[in-house]
Amino acid sequence: MYKALASSSSLLRSGLRFSSPLSRTLAPVPRSLSFSRSSSFFSSSRLRSPSSWRVACDPRSPISLRAGIRSSAAAIQRFERRMATIATENPFKDILTSLPKPGGGEYGKYYSLPALNDPRIDKLPYSIRILLESAIRNCDNFQVAKEDIEKIIDWENSAPKLVEIPFKPARVLLQDFTWVYQLLLTLHVSRDAMNKLGSDSNKINPLVPVDLVIDHSVQVDLARSENAVQTNMELEFQRNKERFSFLKWGSTAFTIGVYLWDSVCNTTYILHVNSFGNAMVKFQVNLEYLGRVVFNTDGILYPDSVVGTDSHTTMIDGFRSCWMGCWRDWKQKLQCSASCVMGVTATDLVLTVTQMLRKHGVVGKFVGGMGELSLADRATIANMSPEYGATMGFFPVDHVTLQYLKLTGRSDETVSMIESYLRANKLFIDYNEPQKEAIYSSYLELDLADVVPCLVFPGPKRPHDRVPLKEMKKDWHSCLDSKVGFKGFAVPKESQEKVVKFDFHGQPAELKHGSVVIAAITSCTNTSNPSVMLGAGLVAKKACELGLEVKPWVKTSLAPGSGVVTKYLLKSGLQNYLNQQGFNIVGYGCTTCIGNSGDLDESVAAAISENDIVCCCCAFWKPNFEGRVHPLTRANYLASPPLVVAYALAGTVDIDFENEPIGIGRDGKSVFFKDIWPSTEEIAEVVQSSVLPDMFKSTYQAITAGNPMWNQLSVPATTLYSWDPKSTYIHEPPYFKNMTMMPPGPHGVKNAYCLLNFGDSITTDHISPAGSIHKDSPAAKYLMERGVDRKDFNSYGSRRGNDEIMARGTFANIRLVNKLLKGEVGPKTIHIPTGDKLYVFDAAMRYKAEGHDTVVLAGAEYGSGSSRDWAAKGPMLLGVKAVIAKSFERIHRSNLVGMGIIPLCFKPGEDADSLGLTGNERYTIDLPSNMNEIRPGQDIIVATDTGKSFTCTLRFDTEVELAYFNHGGILPFVIRNLINSQH
Repeated sequence: MYKALASSSSLLRSGLRFSSPLSRTLAPVPRSLSFSRSSSFFSSSRLRSPSSWRVACDPRSPISLRAGIRSSAAAIQRFERRMATIATENPFKDILTSLPKPGGGEYGKYYSLPALNDPRIDKLPYSIRILLESAIRNCDNFQVAKEDIEKIIDWENSAPKLVEIPFKPARVLLQDFTWVYQLLLTLHVSRDAMNKLGSDSNKINPLVPVDLVIDHSVQVDLARSENAVQTNMELEFQRNKERFSFLKWGSTAFTIGVYLWDSVCNTTYILHVNSFGNAMVKFQVNLEYLGRVVFNTDGILYPDSVVGTDSHTTMIDGFRSCWMGCWRDWKQKLQCSASCVMGVTATDLVLTVTQMLRKHGVVGKFVGGMGELSLADRATIANMSPEYGATMGFFPVDHVTLQYLKLTGRSDETVSMIESYLRANKLFIDYNEPQKEAIYSSYLELDLADVVPCLVFPGPKRPHDRVPLKEMKKDWHSCLDSKVGFKGFAVPKESQEKVVKFDFHGQPAELKHGSVVIAAITSCTNTSNPSVMLGAGLVAKKACELGLEVKPWVKTSLAPGSGVVTKYLLKSGLQNYLNQQGFNIVGYGCTTCIGNSGDLDESVAAAISENDIVCCCCAFWKPNFEGRVHPLTRANYLASPPLVVAYALAGTVDIDFENEPIGIGRDGKSVFFKDIWPSTEEIAEVVQSSVLPDMFKSTYQAITAGNPMWNQLSVPATTLYSWDPKSTYIHEPPYFKNMTMMPPGPHGVKNAYCLLNFGDSITTDHISPAGSIHKDSPAAKYLMERGVDRKDFNSYGSRRGNDEIMARGTFANIRLVNKLLKGEVGPKTIHIPTGDKLYVFDAAMRYKAEGHDTVVLAGAEYGSGSSRDWAAKGPMLLGVKAVIAKSFERIHRSNLVGMGIIPLCFKPGEDADSLGLTGNERYTIDLPSNMNEIRPGQDIIVATDTGKSFTCTLRFDTEVELAYFNHGGILPFVIRNLINSQH
């Protein structure tokens, strides 16, 4: 049995306070203000205000809604008073210590935890020590006070008090979808607003190092071809040239930043752009190249930490770089994830861990520990922390980390500096030395013999709902039998064995329920793990040798996260076998994961749609949700790369791998799963011989060279962008339309109609536009009216810079279940006054034209998922004024607040159904017109036109959130405060 830690403090137990997706911009930061995990650090260079993360109470817990919090006006007044008294020097300057080099001289100086001479530090989990170091280094007695540091050191006693603590990450990692809209476009429209209101727009700039990797644009237009990479890259550039130009302009327009609170600008931070086509993906390049482990800035040494605009950023936690949002680590010896049971991989381990932790309940906690897993296996486990709900997790640096640093080409001097600093500051763990037991709030045990091969359905929407491989066939038939909904297709018994025959380019083909039509090994998570990638190659090799072939109508693809993967697959000779099975490399990017799976062959698509066949995608991606992969694959399974190849060979998920053959070999004999599955020893041998340091060095030597098409892009050398009214990619959003310097004040909701009535588990991917643009959707209509051909629609993600398209894509998920439609599934709703069934966007615009507000009713866990920014922006643009839910996902709730939408929670034990609400009522929410009369967590009466009323909890959870609401959202709040600060 092996122990795992579900750690730790109130800091852990209470979780990380997240705010609006737009809180990543510019905010002069009050002490209780905090930011989303996908935030960036951009602010006024005059204010020199760093963004900060605060660990605080779990906003979903009624217990955490502290009474008696003072008003927003008082908070702002305190903030303004404290701005004038910011410390000019660090009160912990006396523990600034020199770190000597072995041969003389020094690496730099660091804030020494041992110099505090506090025995409580030895009992702190390593993740808490990282928070402590950051707080000490950034202590200014304003954003970070000495009291905060005492809370961290005394975390064991602070836990029950639900205290807040600050944390300031060191760098930002961006991907192109979120960068175009969440950051660059928002930054620019904020510059415009500053300019229009007579202020200096150049005050808005990055404060910390920023890296941007373009990896979300490539689509699988061409598969099963040696020319796939080049062809897909050329098409990517053709579709996205305007976006890429905007990105390139942004990398030059936003270049100068101020480092934290320094009074003199000693550091210039550049937006480093890794252009498209450079054979790497953000989270893998983060692991292999960008991750510092230890920073050395102006001679000050400190631990690496990063905030990223993608849930995959968590995989860096396996590296010991701290990612705010989730960390993870394992206590004791959680060894060799692939050697326990036949067929088990790191993917199976992480799915088992996810299920275990979800059952235990680690939302808002740090999951911490230690272990002797490989770095790649740690990263695979780390990557899933958003799915098991942890706020943070952490693998402390040990010899495994140092070996990986050397493998990936970091210099000996750099590795020596990292080890010396971490050892000196009690941040390194050496298993050969006696260990002082840290204190954790709970412990879990996992017997690796219990880990079995498994899949998850429906995809990673609920990755804790794993299906053991041996139960897969039974589970599939249960899905066919169950009613339409979660894991249900309601296929009549008499139709379940239906076989559809069709012609596929001159050869006979057939599909049935459960047929695999997409098999994708994507860049997400696993391509950073050589054992599963080379394992997939070995499966392909054994299948080729036995005479098995993937059916040609299965769309197969391989999209590595780094050019290093290509190098070791080629060196091992396994890429040739993958090519024979159709898994040619199609590009370097998210592809199928983000919905860029490309079209299915017309004959396949027709066979599916004309015969209502429930077909499958078998892939490895991470947070992916209903309707995103492809509209014709209703069943989407998450599986390890070797299992993806196995299911592609089988051609169906309706198979018992233990007892049924995958196919017939060239010798006429049945071939079973065990015949093609490699042993642990086979995998280890090929990893040892094929993954070499020079591969990493040669790949990253050319990282800044760019791509010829990118290098030829010409962009204006201006700090303000010229909006093109004809553009369908970049459009000026209306966030500051008619904005004045006077805040609008609080507002209630009067006689609002219900736009949508949902049940439980509505995710942000149900809400936010993602994947391809359906040909009959309002977004498609908008594009066609502007002369865009269907083949050039691109995806919602690629058009994130156009609010007109994104608003039309909000609630446009084809798997949306809206109770107003009485069982019908799809992106429509009922316009209550007329009874007309309309697309959600069209209904919302009709309500707006009629002068009516709207609300959304929802069940539990509203807003879970990863597509968070537009899940709040979109409803705001549709005119939604309030969301009344049984419970909210914590980040989404704060994002709604940031967009000026009122979040309300039903009282415990109540929901829309128990209260008899149908959604046909009109809703009035009375809020005081005076901000001083509104308190976080107070009770609010909601009245309906039927005479029924009920009490809800107002989910403004902090003073600052009330300030946002008073200003109409976080962006107006930020702009007004920046301008006021200059006067």
